[in-house]
Amino acid sequence: MTAQPKRLAALAVAVLAAVGGLAACGGSSSSGSSSSSNNATTSSKPVYGGTLNIVAAGGPDHLDPVPAYTTYDYMLERAYARQLLSYPTIPATSTSSSAWTKSTTPVPDVATVVPSTLNGGITNGGKTYTFHIKSGVDWDTSPVRQVTADDFIREFKAFCNAAPGGFVGNIDYYSATIAGMSSYCNAETSYFSTPSHPVTAASTANFQNTHTISGITAPNPMTIQFTLIQPASDFLNMLAMPFASARPVEYDSYVPNSLQLDQHIISDGPYKITSYIPGKSITLARNPSWKQSTDSLRHQYVAGMQVTEGVTSAQTQLTDMQAGSQDLPMDTQINPPSVPGLVASKAPNFGVWAWDNTIPYIVFNLRSPNSGGAMGKLGVRQAIQYGVNKVAVQKVYGGPQVTKIINEVIPPGNVGASSTNLYPTPNNSGDVSKCKADLKNAGYPNGVSLTYLYQNDSVNTAAFTAIQASLKLCGVTLNGKSEPSSSFFTDLGNAPVNNKPGTWDAAQGEWIPDWFGNNGRTIIPPFFQTDCQVNTINYGCYSSPKMDGLIKSAEAATTASQAGNYWNQADQLAMQNALVVPLQSENYPMYTSKRVLGPGAWSPTIGASDPTNVWLSNG
Repeated sequence: MTAQPKRLAALAVAVLAAVGGLAACGGSSSSGSSSSSNNATTSSKPVYGGTLNIVAAGGPDHLDPVPAYTTYDYMLERAYARQLLSYPTIPATSTSSSAWTKSTTPVPDVATVVPSTLNGGITNGGKTYTFHIKSGVDWDTSPVRQVTADDFIREFKAFCNAAPGGFVGNIDYYSATIAGMSSYCNAETSYFSTPSHPVTAASTANFQNTHTISGITAPNPMTIQFTLIQPASDFLNMLAMPFASARPVEYDSYVPNSLQLDQHIISDGPYKITSYIPGKSITLARNPSWKQSTDSLRHQYVAGMQVTEGVTSAQTQLTDMQAGSQDLPMDTQINPPSVPGLVASKAPNFGVWAWDNTIPYIVFNLRSPNSGGAMGKLGVRQAIQYGVNKVAVQKVYGGPQVTKIINEVIPPGNVGASSTNLYPTPNNSGDVSKCKADLKNAGYPNGVSLTYLYQNDSVNTAAFTAIQASLKLCGVTLNGKSEPSSSFFTDLGNAPVNNKPGTWDAAQGEWIPDWFGNNGRTIIPPFFQTDCQVNTINYGCYSSPKMDGLIKSAEAATTASQAGNYWNQADQLAMQNALVVPLQSENYPMYTSKRVLGPGAWSPTIGASDPTNVWLSNG
């Protein structure tokens, strides 16, 4: 299955709401830079002690790392779940800075080193990865127990469990790369699809413990080896995903993603969960089994963390942080009317941080029969490329301080990103004459009327209005069809019905990649690989043997530079066919209480704060 917009839908809409009220002058921006005076960039000696208070509307979707796929899941998991590789938390105000590169490059976590061909960790022509596990990385059990290779294998075996909501957040990365992963998942799915095999803790554990994934083995307890179907230059990034955390044997006693498991989380990180009351609170304390000497990425600065759930008002959350009764937000961002004042105040506990995404973009329904099948005609799609005033859209989202205009599918700064703008307009403000000419050449001299699908929150509505106004100038009439986010992505990806009369013609999508740098796999295949089925992210149902071939070559590349060449060609092919209109990439505004110090206020790879890298000024 393709990656669902779960992580995206939960977070991106909140981000849009956060910046939507900021009035700013228009103008193009492609540097990827932002501004920040946040305490995260302030040098100070760490202070130990105190309780970090985290405020949330709903809190994490999951505590079990396998199905967890939202940024606020990742935020809390940082405290209790470790991976072979992970990312350091380093403040970055520009995606072109060395800090950004460092913060988005995998480094050792539980593994002793990052494997490479030079150190002998990558062999067999790039198809075998060998990791050695650090001694002293322990589970918070009685007695304390070393994390072993089997704990990681157990996690991968749990990816395709049949428990309700328990399936891994994104299986595609792993089933397409690890030998035997796909067949293992198919076997487990088939086994539990019959009524005679009900899903229980015992039956799930028995299946997983009596079946193997051929491409994941443990030569000894402190060594794990992955054998790939083909080389994958981004495999290290996949292993840095929180899905790939170690999993203790005790979890075999619980149904995956169950309340019972959630209330018995076992930690190998710096903090452990001591209390979990769903919908109300989560309490964490220092994990006495964790050793700083085994973990260069996390710390035990605060004595504990208290997550308060159920505070649904963004204004209440901000007021509480300003008053000092709460310290960090989890899943709700800054109230729109508050942003201009925070920007003007230059408060040290507010910053606009570098991030990288495609929020929003316009996607075309290539199979729509409306208006004479207009969306299937290249000339009409190209006309819209020229007609959109991207500066007007940028103003809706806060202006160049908060967003940067983009003209390619892969955002600037990532491997394979294109520097070529195939549809240039003056100052990115649209070209009415070129839009009209392309429409006429496509057979629509009198213009065209299209149905445009968008989310009905205030910011997406304002963006639609700006796009609608700019295209109207050249004869493209957008008839808005708004939906709540709860149904928007479902309808957008409902391929079986999206080729019928009256369906949508163009829509306002959003996308956040799962990692940065060599991340073409997280963008190009979901968008453009042949995949016209329910819940597709290829909303337009584009299908091209040439595109599929470029994707296959990129995914099999042995180096990032080789992959980048293919991803770049795929990006160019998509833009030549005008499959989407990239509009902008957003930075991230973040507010904390005044007492929060340290680099963890924002982590781009988490998509939220890193609570293991902040301390409190008053301890």
